[in-house]
This record gives sequence, structure tokens and C-alpha cells, in this order.
Amino acid sequence: MLPRVESAPDEREMMTRGLARLGLLDGNKPIYEPLTGGVSSDIYKVRAGSKIFVVKRALAKLRVAADWCAPTERSAYEVAWLETAGRIVPDAVPAVLGHDEGAGLFAMSYLPPEDYSVWKTELLGGEADAAFAAEVGRRLAAIHAATAGDPDIARQFATDDIFHSIRLEPYLEATAAEHPEVADRLINLSRATLATKRALVHGDVSPKNILHGPKGPVFLDAECAWYGDPAFDLAFCLNHLLLKCLAIPPAAPAILGCFDALADTYLRLVTWEGEAELQRRAAALLPGLFLARIDGKSPVEYIRRETERQLVRETAVPLLLGPVSRLGDVRRAWAMRLGLERTQVQP
Repeated sequence: MLPRVESAPDEREMMTRGLARLGLLDGNKPIYEPLTGGVSSDIYKVRAGSKIFVVKRALAKLRVAADWCAPTERSAYEVAWLETAGRIVPDAVPAVLGHDEGAGLFAMSYLPPEDYSVWKTELLGGEADAAFAAEVGRRLAAIHAATAGDPDIARQFATDDIFHSIRLEPYLEATAAEHPEVADRLINLSRATLATKRALVHGDVSPKNILHGPKGPVFLDAECAWYGDPAFDLAFCLNHLLLKCLAIPPAAPAILGCFDALADTYLRLVTWEGEAELQRRAAALLPGLFLARIDGKSPVEYIRRETERQLVRETAVPLLLGPVSRLGDVRRAWAMRLGLERTQVQP
């Protein structure tokens, strides 16, 4: 992870003015505590008198080694996603307390870590809870189902440019430049994904953005919110579960069990289109995203050895060259590569 970059004093002043306009300070001087974990925003825990909340401000240039920029107006769409998802599954998001579009920031409720653990941290600690993974799939499907085919949502989240700049270009298209043998396939996947309009997409459904709360999964960081292909959300989350098998080899069978639980639960709840068609798109995307987290602009930090990266390439490239139509085919190929072919696999 890149080092945390503190905001300049004038930026703190700007945030303070914005929070005052939102009526969140009640005349108190805010105390800012930087929160770590993201590369795309400044995020602070704020104390103002007796109040404690979180403020988030989008960055124009993300904190990664590659040159990666994104429009800062994505904050407005993140707020809109949180509010929309909160009406569908109230316990699945933090409450939005206020949004200052001019300052490019918004405030939301603070969820204390002693009550809300990060799913990524649990997985990397070897704790793989299939029931929790299934609930992630259920809540994600509920949000997709409730927004599918909604013309008002489609107009509100017409964010093709943002989604391309922060998801498709740095993942699929940047990886295409590194892998000429599958470049056409990756570019076509990018174009087909952008052209598919079905439901409201979060865009960053990753274990690092999912908290394990008292009432189930809580989704954070919807900066990539977009009306498009819900198969992207499903594939994006499942991809992280595959990759974490390398980080904690003894827990790999249990993590693959989370993959099964999440995928099975989600697919059973697909009502807005044919399940087989959505699964086909997710299965096509999954090896592209798998390869992208090794050779794209945002490689995962916990895969450090070249031998591990090569395992990912040796799995992903054949799946891209000979496209599969079921998520279980990708899962099976990865389990066999890891020597876990005797574990239960999807039919």
C-alpha cells in the first residue's frame, strides 16, 4: 500500500467550511483523523463536539504507481448510490449525513471497527464464513433486482465516462497492453461491458469495501456507481475470493466455499434477465479481472511472488482464449491449478 498522504492545511480549511455549511459542526472545531485503506479519496474520521462521523473527498489522481486519473464528480454518484441502496436494503450501507458538491465531499455515519470488521481482513486472517458470503450475494442481487430496467435510475447514473476511466481502462484495457495474446479479447470485453445496460452497479464490490456488521454486510466506496452490467459486480467480488486463495493457502478450500455460496445465492435471485445469460457475462469477465489484478494498473498488494503471479496468468489466459460460460468453469480451473481439484466444484 502506498503511504498515506495528508491533506494540506488549506484543504482541511475547505473541508471544514463544507462541513459547516452542512450543519455538522455546531460551531465546534473539527478534529480530523486520517483513515487508511483507499487510493482514490481522502477519508477522515471527524470529531466535532459530541459528534463522530466520516468525511470523504474524491481525488483527481489516484494513489497508485501508474498514471491513473478519474473525475472528482464521482462523489455525487457515490452519494446517490448509497441513498438508493439504503432504500432497498437499509442495513447494507452507512447513512449519508450531508453532501457538499462544491467542496467535492460528503459525510456519512461512522461505523466503529469493534462492531464492523473489514471482510478483507477476516479473509486474510483465514476466517472464511460462507454464510456471510451468501448474504453478500443476496444483498447485491436485491439492489440489482430493484433497479433493473428503471429508466429514472438509468438517467441518474449515466456515468459511462467515469466507469470507463476508473474501472474498464485501468483494469481490462491496461492489461490488454501487457498481454497482446489476449488483447483483442480484453478490449472486446471492455466494450461489451460498457454497452450492457441492465441495473445499478456499485463497481467496486471488493472485500476491502465490505464490512461485517451486526446486521450483515455493509457496502462502502461506491465511487464507480453506474447504470450498466450487474455481472461486473458479481465477477469483481468473486475475483477477489479467487486471488485470496494465494494469500492464505491453508484457507483456500474455505475461501472457495465462500465463492460458491456467494455465486449460488446471487444467481438464484436473478429475476431481471435470464440467469444463464448473466452468468455467461460474469464468467467471461472473471478471468479478465483476474489477470488485471496482476498486470493492470492496480495490482493486489498481497500477491508478491512472481511464481504466484505466473499461476494467475497461466489460469487466466487460456480462459480468455477459450471463453467459458459458467463461473464454475473458472473456479474449477483455479482449484486445479492450486492442486485442490478434489474439493467440491460447481456442476
